[in-house]
Amino acid sequence: MSHAHRARIALAFAVGAAFVLSGVAAYTQTMAPTNSAPNPYRSIENWAKLPDGRTWGSTSAVDIDRDGTSVWVGERCGAFAPPGQMARLLAEGKPFACQGSTLDPILKFDASGKLVKSFGAGMLIFPHGIHVDREGNVWLTDGLGMEGKGHQVFKFSPEGKVLLTLGKPGGAAEPDYFYQPNDVVVAPNGDIFVADGHGGNTNARIVKFSKDGKFIKTWGTKGSGPGEIEGPHAIAMDSQGRLFLGDRSNNRIQLFDQDGKFIAQWPQFSRPSGVFIDKNDVIYVADSESESVSKNHDGWKRGIRVGSAKTGEVTAFIPDPVEKTTGTSAAEGVAADAKGNIYGAEVGPKRLMRYVKN
Repeated sequence: MSHAHRARIALAFAVGAAFVLSGVAAYTQTMAPTNSAPNPYRSIENWAKLPDGRTWGSTSAVDIDRDGTSVWVGERCGAFAPPGQMARLLAEGKPFACQGSTLDPILKFDASGKLVKSFGAGMLIFPHGIHVDREGNVWLTDGLGMEGKGHQVFKFSPEGKVLLTLGKPGGAAEPDYFYQPNDVVVAPNGDIFVADGHGGNTNARIVKFSKDGKFIKTWGTKGSGPGEIEGPHAIAMDSQGRLFLGDRSNNRIQLFDQDGKFIAQWPQFSRPSGVFIDKNDVIYVADSESESVSKNHDGWKRGIRVGSAKTGEVTAFIPDPVEKTTGTSAAEGVAADAKGNIYGAEVGPKRLMRYVKN
């Protein structure tokens, strides 16, 4: 065997070993749409009950309590409130989302769908992303701002006491943070990761803080190359501590380590508005924009894709029942409880859907 041939074999072995050690499969950005996975779920509407006289508004924020069965939701105070409506409503002199509302936007439902706790009235403008940490604390991002509120990340106790606030109210330029923070996740050691920026002229980065809220670092620049970001709409963490960023405008999930090192990009979960990973590394990804709001993802169907955060395989797909639309449709936020029931938080249809196994 020649020296060159042995070198090629050694290189191939090293590359293969690297993929095995990292637990990441290789997927190309130009792969065919993953629309054909089976749908083993049935849909349940009106599972979560609001008090008499209160109706659902837009919601993109849903997560599971540490009890594994209760569901937390960030709801936009009964309003139809996608961000694109903000300028029009304000110009017409109408309130936007939770502006001026006396309703609690942070809601907790028990396993039967009964509302058991609510808080946050008057604190938020635009509830966008929610995360329940290992101690049961509830984190919420306020993704827009006005009148000295918004563009912040809040940590609440399960009873609704504010424990920590990140960012200046109303938003600010660096280093005071944030400009349209979308989502937040907390590592086992307490480090905090915020996905900051909603596309356009906003930010496009991940910001890392210590558990007491001290800034550590930020990474990400606008672009579509590996490690570049455009519209960091969701963020989650797997059992290995890897960060899964829903890089929505680039139609992919990007994987990073906790220091910002790029690991891989996964397009097979479509255009990710929401990302959730359970304790078994089952990944749930919500696509609310393909072939509707998005004009660069034809052929991909909206809905919730389920698969493996270890291998990247897509194993199930819950399609959006709406075939044709021009706005956001189906779930933006997604979560799954300990029994595998899936919850989809919907902006356009203004509801929280529940999906259970057939």
